[in-house]
Amino acid sequence: MARPARSKAAPKASSPSSTAATATTIAESKSKSNGVVPRKRTAAAASAPAPPTKKPVPNPRSKRASATNVAPSSKDDTPENDMEVDADAEPSAVSDRDSDAAERPTKKAKVARPSSADAEPKKYVAPVPKARNIKVIRERSAAKMDIFVFGKGDMCELGLGPDAKARTVTRPRLNPFLPTDTVGVVQVAVGGMHTAVLTHDGKILTWGVNDQNALGRNTSWEAPEVDIDRADADNSDSDDDDDDDAQINPLESTPGPVEGLPDEVNIVSIACSDSLTLAITDTGFVYAWGTFRCSDGILGFSEDQRIAIHPFLLPNLKNIVDISAGVDHILALSSTGTVFAWGNGQQYQLGRRVIERTRMNGLVPREFGLKKIVAVGAGSYHSFAVDASGKVWAWGLNQYGQCGIDLEGKTGEDGVAVPKPTIVKSLAKYKIVQITGGEHHSAAVTDDGKLLTWGRLDANQLGIKAEDLKSEYTVYDEHGKPRFITEPTVVPNLPSISKVACGTHHNIAIDVYGKAHSWGFGENFQVGQGPAGEDILIPTLIDNTATRNERLIFAGCGGQFSVMAGQPAGPKGSLTLNGKDSQANGAK
Repeated sequence: MARPARSKAAPKASSPSSTAATATTIAESKSKSNGVVPRKRTAAAASAPAPPTKKPVPNPRSKRASATNVAPSSKDDTPENDMEVDADAEPSAVSDRDSDAAERPTKKAKVARPSSADAEPKKYVAPVPKARNIKVIRERSAAKMDIFVFGKGDMCELGLGPDAKARTVTRPRLNPFLPTDTVGVVQVAVGGMHTAVLTHDGKILTWGVNDQNALGRNTSWEAPEVDIDRADADNSDSDDDDDDDAQINPLESTPGPVEGLPDEVNIVSIACSDSLTLAITDTGFVYAWGTFRCSDGILGFSEDQRIAIHPFLLPNLKNIVDISAGVDHILALSSTGTVFAWGNGQQYQLGRRVIERTRMNGLVPREFGLKKIVAVGAGSYHSFAVDASGKVWAWGLNQYGQCGIDLEGKTGEDGVAVPKPTIVKSLAKYKIVQITGGEHHSAAVTDDGKLLTWGRLDANQLGIKAEDLKSEYTVYDEHGKPRFITEPTVVPNLPSISKVACGTHHNIAIDVYGKAHSWGFGENFQVGQGPAGEDILIPTLIDNTATRNERLIFAGCGGQFSVMAGQPAGPKGSLTLNGKDSQANGAK
């Protein structure tokens, strides 16, 4: 379907630093002029607002799987640490007696052997963690959910299969491959251009872009040959310039199981960054697959492994109960309230200094000074943590005030960052129960249901009208238009909110009644408000026949698509969980 013409162009973005690209389409022109290598085909690149002079141009993508999807790692995948893992070593030494016997000729019976073509390759299975006194510290949810998707799916992001009609969905659509009675999804994690779901029996299904093996399975596929001359003749009378007839990988566009997770482990939670997927076991161990990227391309999965093509047990992590992911960095929270961070640290999002010449050190999960933390949250290039006393800490990229910290006039300059965890004083008067972020903006939910937003607003990311902004906290551009605010501000005219999700430049909030409200950049229909494909200034109810009778529980935002999950509505004010009613604001 042809994309509707826009009456106005979204504002231009700037790169996060002089050495690192923001991975957005709106920053590519600037990145090239600065000598920065643009990030290849990320979520932000597909969804970010366009410069004022032209609309964003989607990055080209091969219609067949990349060869890197199945490239072997440079070293053995087995972790070397003090944790025991299952490894059955076969003896390789030969005794002297056996050597002497081998020298004497013997008659051997002829045995039929299968040809190498008939032999099945041995399947990889990740090691099972073994440690003393392993205890279950978290359980998997039992609430099965319907899954709804919408937005642009040119890169298989919607998981609706290879059908051309399933590539652009302007309003929420039920995913037919994930029925509750057979698959039974209980958790969803949304990355930049891929999605993972956890089923009621502990399986993980994935779909979307698999260029760096974020799907955790082999999606190699040869596209059938097409007679180009005949295809051009068939479309000669068409005014549609979209590539809707181009074939897409059916293995990437359809939910499929992750390969290589051991049957013995019990997965209870999942998370996704742009090119990485993670899974937490009930005993607090973490598996991951995919890789991290930086301004120069692929950074690596670990210090000695470029891409993890299978689930890999992370040896440095134990007792992990929650994970939050940015574009290319991870925050992991332990049961004792400590935080581990790893990935790309070029914008200080790891809470520690990462020297460029030793940036591979950032790939090692490392604990830093924060204690008694009860919640973590990540924006694209910035991070948050909430401690037991209610204090909110922030660090990372802050060029649009997305950390909620005004750096005495420096905020607004390219590459400005908060280098280490710093208390966000402007949030001291609130009790924060959830905090997260997009590329250049942030959002938080308070214990009494208020929604706070701050940071960049020139693509309507904050959901606040210009007249409702406080001028003393607002920074204006050269034309006198509001550009960003550093003070967390309550979004008006909303019911009590239970959860918020941030995409690159759009957002979805779920209220306590199970209804969804969206706002922000909407050219790729990621706000779910219909075929107009326009930006949404303030939070607007998502209302269509697919979700009208659903009580929504979850929302996740990628770059140019979104995912929501819910259950058929029960009595007013309640949510049906496995046949029992539970209050909507208590369901997770």
